[in-house]
Amino acid sequence: MNDRIREKLAVLPAQPGCYLMKDKQNTIIYVGKSKMLKNRVRSYFTGANDQKTQRLVQEIEDFEYIVTSSEIEA
Repeated sequence: MNDRIREKLAVLPAQPGCYLMKDKQNTIIYVGKSKMLKNRVRSYFTGANDQKTQRLVQEIEDFEYIVTSSEIEA
């Protein structure tokens, strides 16, 4: 995990929204939604993940998020 990701993880809001995972070419490689961004996005980088998710996390160089008013809106 790089420093940019660490900094962004530290300030993730505890609100619903969408998140966009990007690779080193800044290409979006995964889009997800969550009822609590803080917990969901952090879960990719901490704890145990299945092989598919581990491969995804190895490719992530950056992420963006969009806060919404509800998970349904996300």
